[in-house]
Amino acid sequence: MKDLFAEIFGKPFGIVLYQLLDATQFTIYLALIAFLGGGLVALAITILRVAPSKNAKRVSAAYTWVFQSVPLLMLLFLLGLGVPRLTGSNINPWIAASCALTLYTSAYLADVWRGAIESVPRGQWEGAAALGLRFIPVLRLVIMPQAVRFALAPTVGFMVQIIKGTSLAYIIGFHDLMNTGKRWANAPEPFVIFPLMALIYFALCYPLSLYSRHLEKRLGGVRGRVVKPAA
Repeated sequence: MKDLFAEIFGKPFGIVLYQLLDATQFTIYLALIAFLGGGLVALAITILRVAPSKNAKRVSAAYTWVFQSVPLLMLLFLLGLGVPRLTGSNINPWIAASCALTLYTSAYLADVWRGAIESVPRGQWEGAAALGLRFIPVLRLVIMPQAVRFALAPTVGFMVQIIKGTSLAYIIGFHDLMNTGKRWANAPEPFVIFPLMALIYFALCYPLSLYSRHLEKRLGGVRGRVVKPAA
């Protein structure tokens, strides 16, 4: 495949393009790991944030505040470079980058989903409680189906931030699109390499941005019907 790119685009640009596209798959994998892992953690944090327990609210609010306040770059430094130096052990860049991005993603998604749940009218909670349902059944059967509609568009939109955030993982040696591009920074034509990288990131992010806007427009009317109280 590398030889085919070299034949079509010539050397060295064919080889560079092949390596950039090949490294893009790892950017996508890392973004998916961060989104899925962060989503699971965010779900737990969100449930604690809206739970009746004041202690649960404090713990979840503190988690969100801490990991929203610490820059992603600092998380990557701490997990990818700081922890190995303190413990004297080697941490795989995959693990360090995945953990850092999962923490970053979970803190922001938890806030998005909390806002979506709080957008559901309070009367929905009260009506379900009047039927004798406990917190978890109310959340699962009544609140979540409505909150998902509010959270869907911003959640898809946040995927763009995750993809862009993966570009920082190169500082701990993670082999991705940015890492590969940086290795070619001293190539004869670096101003060709970086526009190619920008185009690849654009191709990954722009469809998600469009889809997020589409969801906002499509679900705008649905939100109005859901929030409007029954007569």
